[in-house]
Amino acid sequence: MRDAGIFSIKRALPRMSWTPKNLFNLYARTAGPRRREITFRSANSTLFQQRWKSKAVVRAYHGDFINEKIFKRWYLPETLPDVRPRRKVLGDDKASLEEFALRKKKEQDLAREEERKGMAPVGSLMFAEVERRIDVFLFRCCFAQSVYEARRLVIHGDVMLNGKQHQNANTRLAPGDMVSVNPDAIRFFKKPPNDAWYDVNGYEAQVKRLEALQVSEAKQKPLEVEEPDSSRPTAAEQAIIDAHLSKTQPTSDEPTDDAETKAAAETPVEKKPDVGITPFYLPHFASPWLFIPAYIEPCFTTCSAIYVRHPTARPGYSEIPTPYDADGEVVRFAWEWYVERRPRMRTKTQLARMPEDRALARMEEINEGRKRLRKDVLRITAGRRRI
Repeated sequence: MRDAGIFSIKRALPRMSWTPKNLFNLYARTAGPRRREITFRSANSTLFQQRWKSKAVVRAYHGDFINEKIFKRWYLPETLPDVRPRRKVLGDDKASLEEFALRKKKEQDLAREEERKGMAPVGSLMFAEVERRIDVFLFRCCFAQSVYEARRLVIHGDVMLNGKQHQNANTRLAPGDMVSVNPDAIRFFKKPPNDAWYDVNGYEAQVKRLEALQVSEAKQKPLEVEEPDSSRPTAAEQAIIDAHLSKTQPTSDEPTDDAETKAAAETPVEKKPDVGITPFYLPHFASPWLFIPAYIEPCFTTCSAIYVRHPTARPGYSEIPTPYDADGEVVRFAWEWYVERRPRMRTKTQLARMPEDRALARMEEINEGRKRLRKDVLRITAGRRRI
């Protein structure tokens, strides 16, 4: 089996998965005993070793299924983006418009936020291209229990991109793309077999023991015979009362308000069908993974989601989920490792093997449309000159 030991407790490398073993590895690597291996406060390890360890633990979570050569060539950005606000150019004639849009006030608020929280953690944005992948996107939407399961959903044809079936798991989404998943393929909509559940706290055994105890007590308890209540009227007395009430009631020719109210009460009311709620059968220890990043807009009613925009960062906050500090030494050392090992210049042959990038394809379509429009305008103007 390929990658059979990805959840190995001995290595303790967190992955994009909801499994209980992965949660234990996350604890061991970030708050447990294995945390000391990536806490570089002593001079026991060299700079090369620190960068190597940081690269290994970071890549284990962010796209471990992507080949290292492919990751460096297609998913690693050339530079980290600059998320700082643009400075005002002297002599700009848009001062009144900026004042109307409260841009100065926003810049002052951002400056105060930077002073209070520090610079934006742009180090984690080195994995922005990985987050654009359609399989990682499905995992972030909580439609799959692991990124490997999300990849299988795409390959098996259970995913639709903008209303069309899509089976390429390497596709990078563009802002505005809508991804839909077949509800029959989502695993936690189906009740798992009994042998798939395991109760680490023994709650099921306690419940079964209590149920058996209640059944045994019910068998041993004698049946209580209800005594007749003397205050209730007998059958003969009830017949006399009913006959007297029927004489005092008004005839059907002269209906009263009470008769109309009684008739309305006797009329059966049509009940709306009970649609019910779709049950969720989540795996154990799934609560730490149930979150949605800010750049995704999901709809669990239709099992679809929209990739709103590319992930970004602001002072003290990064939109890319990572088990490590977004601006910590682990992410910084990993970036330093890849900066020194840049891939070669991309040739036309290599560009032909590039994974599908919908944002780039959309820009090419826009440029081609502009060229066609320019040619049409020139042809029309040339025809008018001849006339």
